[in-house]
Amino acid sequence: MTQQVSQIIRENQSKIIGLRQTIRAIQQDKVTRVFIASDIEEHIIRKITDLCEEKNIPIVALDMTQKELGRLCRIEVGASVVAITK
Repeated sequence: MTQQVSQIIRENQSKIIGLRQTIRAIQQDKVTRVFIASDIEEHIIRKITDLCEEKNIPIVALDMTQKELGRLCRIEVGASVVAITK
């Protein structure tokens, strides 16, 4: 993963962390980009991918685990998905 992507996730104040919240925000047209961890289950990937394709939202598949993504977002638990909002 590039330093630039890490910086976008870490420093962006307008982000949503977590699957349910991200899905809700996508459905409400509030998301500009989605980042997904490398170790999430296939059905979750499909669900997010389908929603993002429908709304024309770019998806970035990260080369980091949920635990690493959670740490990058400064939370104590893993994060499967992070969305940058408008």
